[in-house]
Amino acid sequence: MLKKVRVDQLRAGVYLHELCGAWLDHPFWKKRFTLSTEAELAALRASRVTECWINVSLGSDVAEAAPAKSAARDPAPPAPAPAIPVPPASASAEAAKPAAEPARPSTAPTASLADEMVRAETLRRRSRESVDALFYDARMGRALDAEACMPLVDDIVASVTRNHGALTSLARLKTHDEYTFMHSVAVCALMVSLARKLELNESGTRQAGLAGLLHDIGKAAMPIDVLNKPGSLTDSEFALIRTHPARGREMLRQGKGVGEIAIDVCAHHHERPDGQGYPDRLSGAALSRFARMGALCDVYDAITSNRPYKCGWDPAESLARMAAWTRLGQFDPVLFHAFVECMGIYPIGSLVRLRSGRLGVVVDQNPGAATAPRVRVFFSTRSGLSVPTETIDLASPRCRDGITGRESNAKWNFPFLDELATGIEQGRARPARARNPDAPAATGGRS
Repeated sequence: MLKKVRVDQLRAGVYLHELCGAWLDHPFWKKRFTLSTEAELAALRASRVTECWINVSLGSDVAEAAPAKSAARDPAPPAPAPAIPVPPASASAEAAKPAAEPARPSTAPTASLADEMVRAETLRRRSRESVDALFYDARMGRALDAEACMPLVDDIVASVTRNHGALTSLARLKTHDEYTFMHSVAVCALMVSLARKLELNESGTRQAGLAGLLHDIGKAAMPIDVLNKPGSLTDSEFALIRTHPARGREMLRQGKGVGEIAIDVCAHHHERPDGQGYPDRLSGAALSRFARMGALCDVYDAITSNRPYKCGWDPAESLARMAAWTRLGQFDPVLFHAFVECMGIYPIGSLVRLRSGRLGVVVDQNPGAATAPRVRVFFSTRSGLSVPTETIDLASPRCRDGITGRESNAKWNFPFLDELATGIEQGRARPARARNPDAPAATGGRS
């Protein structure tokens, strides 16, 4: 039975059927689930959503129902204005079933984030050398051997399997001169993480990782001064950069042992479901699932990374912008929802404001508590001063604090957030200012 109630009536154990507001009005990535923690309740009450529909057949009832129509008289709640377009029924039928959230034991971490951070940092440094050599060989016209890439892919798969948050967080941290190489490692890690969230088999996950590693190999044929140009590209330079997917496709076709998945992602990671991408303007069923995955992972890493011509955006801010671009047809909405679930509503490295007025950076996720990660606080907005650094678990029953929203570091300009989030000194410089901050990176940038 469905009931429409006020948000302030909710309590732990209530099954949310629908929130009466836009996707970005509330802190949850999913529409139907059981409220299980006080932190989730606090985050919802602090949001712009005031009413919701609950299903008392799947969870607890509220103490007093709001004087609203019940489902017996009005069997369907009014549809909210979603910030992300609803996918076709055929693509989302399983996700729409009002059943309990399926368990995904295959994605459970087997190592703590702190332990995996150490191993992931070693892997990040070593992979930079490997990918540097890979691009150098491609630039020299040497045929690529896919088998030579698989040991690195397998190491990345192993790290993501132990704890996906470590490498996916570290890989986006790059100096300007290593962006092209480390972007490939980051997209590989993101593709593996997303493939595991989608429960692809071992072979599919490895192929997704290889595709991520090789997706930008065509940039080996691009002039370095154009790739790293700090200012705006000329029309001719932009036209040249847009040839890199086709150039990469030809390189991979001439290589040894490169599968069709890697070739497809390389050629089409700048395509869009609405047909407005490049180079082939594919749309609908003509655009493969792996290519759609590649587009998501490519853009996320591009917009969260510092570039010669712009500052990287905060991870949570980046997901919000990608949600807006999904509404415009740039990304597959089903895959984008899975990507958000994979990264977390507040990914590691996100700057957030707490009810206490403190600012903190997200340092780890809590499975099953999407809006209550572990946060390292360091600043008070009330005093305008730094406070002793403290790591708090917002999902803990003893915690009385919670996230009220994300913050943009463009406003605060804290230079140490990455080090605070990962515990590893990065030493990367920040550009002076961002250029064209509202341009969708997938079609207007140099990702």
